[in-house]
Amino acid sequence: MPVPELTPLTPGARRVLDAASRLFYERGIHSVGVDTIAESAGVTKKTLYDRFGSKEALVVAYLQHRDARWRDHVEAHLARVPAPGVERVLTVFDAAISWSDANSPKGCSAINARAEVGDGRDGNPVFGEVSRQKAWLLGLFDELCRQAGMQDASSLARAMMLLYEGAIVTVGMETFTHPFERARVVARVLLESQPPLGEPASTT
Repeated sequence: MPVPELTPLTPGARRVLDAASRLFYERGIHSVGVDTIAESAGVTKKTLYDRFGSKEALVVAYLQHRDARWRDHVEAHLARVPAPGVERVLTVFDAAISWSDANSPKGCSAINARAEVGDGRDGNPVFGEVSRQKAWLLGLFDELCRQAGMQDASSLARAMMLLYEGAIVTVGMETFTHPFERARVVARVLLESQPPLGEPASTT
């Protein structure tokens, strides 16, 4: 699922988005008002609304731009492991390891936003954006598992997604250290236990 094409930002809009992104991630969406964002960005509240229309739209822009950066990061890592196989699937975890300390010390921005907006039944676009991002990651795992020739690639992709999501939540909760490294170890065991297509599964 492609990332939405992002509209080029004016300098003022970029300052607003940078300020909002930092504040939303550090403090939470509901606790940060547009007055605080405008002040931090050095613009008027009118400029904020002129550029984004609403706080809700600004939240969506924050999530989309952060997601675009994350995807670029993942693609850069995948480019270093072009051959299909177990190592290429595990590269997503490698990307997360190198990303999380600097960019996600409080866990996943999408999950955190989802926790604040409710179940999405009111048509909140933030919920739709979060769902889109998670669908993309699951689709990526599915694609990588299929390219690796794994039997039941869809089930393996869902297992990889569970490991990834558990790790990013653990980062935010600080339950224990190095969760992505631990998730990667388990992911390798699962991937290497799955025979390639055309080979019978072990009965032992």
